[in-house]
Amino acid sequence: MPEVTYLEALRQGLWEEMERDDRVFILGEDVGLYGGAFKVTEGFSQRFGAQRVIDTPISEAAIVGAAAGAAHMGMRPVAEMQFIDFVSCAYDMLTNYVATARYRAGLATPIVVRGPCGGYVRGGPFHSQNPEAAFFHTPGLKIVYPATARDAKGLIKASIRDDDPVLYLEHKWLYRRIKEQLPEGEEIVTPIGEARLAREGKDLSIVTYGATVWKSLEAADRLEKEDGVAAEVLDLRTLLPMDDAAIMRTVKKTNKVLLVHEDTRTGGVAGEIAARINEQAFEWLDAPIRRVTAHDVPLPYAPTLEDFVLPQTEDIVKAARWLAAY
Repeated sequence: MPEVTYLEALRQGLWEEMERDDRVFILGEDVGLYGGAFKVTEGFSQRFGAQRVIDTPISEAAIVGAAAGAAHMGMRPVAEMQFIDFVSCAYDMLTNYVATARYRAGLATPIVVRGPCGGYVRGGPFHSQNPEAAFFHTPGLKIVYPATARDAKGLIKASIRDDDPVLYLEHKWLYRRIKEQLPEGEEIVTPIGEARLAREGKDLSIVTYGATVWKSLEAADRLEKEDGVAAEVLDLRTLLPMDDAAIMRTVKKTNKVLLVHEDTRTGGVAGEIAARINEQAFEWLDAPIRRVTAHDVPLPYAPTLEDFVLPQTEDIVKAARWLAAY
């Protein structure tokens, strides 16, 4: 089986869906002849033509608005944000129009808004954000955040086929670092709303998503080798809808929970997960729920400062040791 990077798996998923369904098209800044800022759509314009791979002006609001109109007319657009940070420019279109269209008018809006997110790449405050919490409060949207090459492919395919709008977050730090063997010819479609058990364990649970799945797996390896602690790692994969059942299963299994995400602490998704655990499985907890997140500051450019602000493997190990000893 060939070894495929996270980025190539995403490319495969997009390519296969465009081959499968001629209603699927891509629009965004420099997605055509240039092939996208990270070359996700390289070669797509030559294969599918300028009518299905559309270079747009630098206006995220216009990109999402055009995608919404096309979706109402029966198309299945995939709108690329060159960096997901700038999806904020389309916040009004996504939250006030796209997310409410089915409720207001019974209009299916099968659009995917995708783009590179996250830090660990020295991108500074304008090219390193994780905007999931800003949209997490919006009924009508779905949010997916794959951590593996297989899920990068499977979730983009599922998102394109979904009749509701999907915010698809792809971590740029994972693009060329994460590789996986994917069987040629296998149809990979990852169900939206189902978490993945990334590592079995019995002593405590680490619930996470995105790039911090890999930080958590590194931490779990260290905990086992250095402390004899078997940490279970749950990769959420989808934030909206969230897989409550999988979260509660791991809570009831280990009775201790560490929540890890790269986004900032205040108002982050970890707070919602903690609330759900308190409502649904409080009696199973043997220790307080702990969080490892980024600090509440814009992300610095300086490597040493970025490393301090973002959650690192050592931070996860330290928090997990505290929980294991509680």
